[in-house]
Amino acid sequence: MASVTFEAVSRVYPGNPKPSVDSLNLEIADGEFLVLVGPSGCGKSTTLRMLAGLEEIDGGRVLIGDRDVTNVPPKDRDIAMVFQNYALYPHMTVAENMGFALKIAGVDKATRAARVEEVARLLDLEQYLDRKPKALSGGQRQRVAMGRAIVREPQVFLMDEPLSNLDAKLRVQTRTQIASLQRRLGVTTVYVTHDQTEALTMGDRIAVLKDGKLQQVGTPRELFATPKNVFVAGFIGSPAMNLMPAKLVDGRVHFAGQEFAVVSGGAAGGADIVFGIRPEDLRIASTGEAGIVAEIDLVEELGADGYLYAHLEDNGERREIVVRVDGRNHPSAGETVTLVPDMTHAHLFDAATSERLA
Repeated sequence: MASVTFEAVSRVYPGNPKPSVDSLNLEIADGEFLVLVGPSGCGKSTTLRMLAGLEEIDGGRVLIGDRDVTNVPPKDRDIAMVFQNYALYPHMTVAENMGFALKIAGVDKATRAARVEEVARLLDLEQYLDRKPKALSGGQRQRVAMGRAIVREPQVFLMDEPLSNLDAKLRVQTRTQIASLQRRLGVTTVYVTHDQTEALTMGDRIAVLKDGKLQQVGTPRELFATPKNVFVAGFIGSPAMNLMPAKLVDGRVHFAGQEFAVVSGGAAGGADIVFGIRPEDLRIASTGEAGIVAEIDLVEELGADGYLYAHLEDNGERREIVVRVDGRNHPSAGETVTLVPDMTHAHLFDAATSERLA
């Protein structure tokens, strides 16, 4: 097992004036499950591929443990990678696929078979060892790809969107299996996804990237409760945080014709801010209670929960807002409601810099 360190790592592709990864500094502890998350094109897969040795590094260095692997070939880095498309050999059985790396490494046949059987038990693949990949479902193929990585007993696992080809139900089931398996094995794991729900449910820590730059790194709870900037606030959480322009005057947020006291945090007189409130931190007002008036456009039914997608008028501008409500008892589309934010969970950001206000 080993830690992983990125020291001011950059990657600039030919013909692209902007770095795809820009001076990335990131430390991943021994045995940690770190998730790299961000929108398409943010540099997360490039970061993973630089760690794997599949992409050149144009600046900085990468360490696995205390060893500088910046210029070390991929085969000598003691890492194992799980790809989005499984990358299984179609002419080989499950057992042959899982044991192929050991065969290349010169491990004898008996040891190889014992290791493959041990990992197959771990992944519930014993009954499939003699099958070819075409005879397996997507979830089973992904478990074979995982098994091929585990059987090598590497220092670091790298996973590049391994669940994106699975259907929704299987994705939820498999992400639970991967997270629990990683904790049991204790192998340092770097996992790339664009799905922030995956990131929140799987990672010990999450690193959020945007345009090649690291925005914030922390536990799922830290990123959800105290996002560092507007981008992280809008990216982490589903549905996304409501983010709206407002004024901060003498410790009170002025928005949509209403004033709301800021429970904590500093305040600059008359400052332009971005006011953030999550859907679960809005409630429908009691009779006669003041709040934000909004008209419901759509109700999304999710069983126990429901989401109201509504709009309101603010200084002549239309603003969209989402509210989480009781799925069994809520207003209907077309109705007008008054909404009250829970200001103990409000988020305030500087409108000019997009950074969180203290």
